[in-house]
Amino acid sequence: MNGLLAVFRGEFRRIFALRPVFSVLVVGSIFYAVLYPQPYLNEALRNVPIAIVDGDGTVTSRELARRVDATTDVAVTMVLPDLVSAEREVYARRIFGFLVIPRNFERDVLHGRASPIALYADASYFLVYQRVSGGVVAVARTLGAEVETARLIGIGVDPVLASAASDPLQLTAVPLFNPQGGYATYVLPGAFVLLLQQILLMGVGLLGTLPGADPGINATDGLRPGPLATVAGKMLAYLLFEALILPLYLIALPYLYGLPRLGGVVPILIMAVPFVLAVSGLGLVVAAIFKNPLRVQLVVATIGLPFFFLAGFAWPTEVIPDAVHVASLLVPSTSAIGGFTRLAQLGAPLADARSEFQILWGLAIFYGGVVWILEFRKRRRDGRNEGIGMA
Repeated sequence: MNGLLAVFRGEFRRIFALRPVFSVLVVGSIFYAVLYPQPYLNEALRNVPIAIVDGDGTVTSRELARRVDATTDVAVTMVLPDLVSAEREVYARRIFGFLVIPRNFERDVLHGRASPIALYADASYFLVYQRVSGGVVAVARTLGAEVETARLIGIGVDPVLASAASDPLQLTAVPLFNPQGGYATYVLPGAFVLLLQQILLMGVGLLGTLPGADPGINATDGLRPGPLATVAGKMLAYLLFEALILPLYLIALPYLYGLPRLGGVVPILIMAVPFVLAVSGLGLVVAAIFKNPLRVQLVVATIGLPFFFLAGFAWPTEVIPDAVHVASLLVPSTSAIGGFTRLAQLGAPLADARSEFQILWGLAIFYGGVVWILEFRKRRRDGRNEGIGMA
């Protein structure tokens, strides 16, 4: 026990004493907490600039343009005479699309004939295209239903029946767990977990490769801590440090940035224990394999983006190949993101995140066992070298 406590104290002290580690674990955590959410603070994309090419110039076509401009999704910033000028403005990046209203639009609509309008939107930006197409389609359907209702009433149909006939399937969309339909509410909870993993992974990797990683002789009893005490002491030091950082990311930041939270604090902290232990064990394995601080930084920085896509929120898990998904479960963030999202954003009880909780504990035990084996083999090798030196 004395050896474990000595390793714990020494490792916790090294977090603040070693400048590279302090820069990553402390300064890096604060830096990303402040910087990373800034691009997403507006939540949803609003008022995407588009143009109108009105080939009809009638009351109905102008009403359509006015309603499109009134939506929160797009803003009509130009009214252009033809397709050539509209294309020129798109290529100049002054607008992200344009709506073409054909000649005789009003006449065809009033006579009950099809009068298709054409929307050209920049699909190279998926969110932009989604906003533009969604806003214009909603306005076009509403206006079309109103015109059809007025036409039916004009020929003597009861107004209630006319309204039902023109729009028989009225849809009320209720965005659950994301009231604003915002991108920040979707991406930030998972990104916070991934940031915690990458910062801790790099910090532990640096601690395992910089001078002082070997605890050496315990000054209290003159004995060197055993492999199990060494591994357990280090992981407890990382767990204590993350007890200060993790609540900032998973509890304080969602509150400060207005992200919906239905879950309690206690389930989040319970889930955090195996997550931190699993990442710490993985970091010690990385340090044992690469043995050099620079290599550790390069490797962790390189695998950050693949981990982002394997996590299942940037790209749906259902379309990831099964073999790749199974392999991704070896990364703690893959299970942790799903577990923390259920507990914090969806308000699920810990029992509903049981599979993720069990996987994280399995990873913590697995990586801890690997580190223990590596430490044990290192001690045996060092012992043989000392015996050869004495001989």
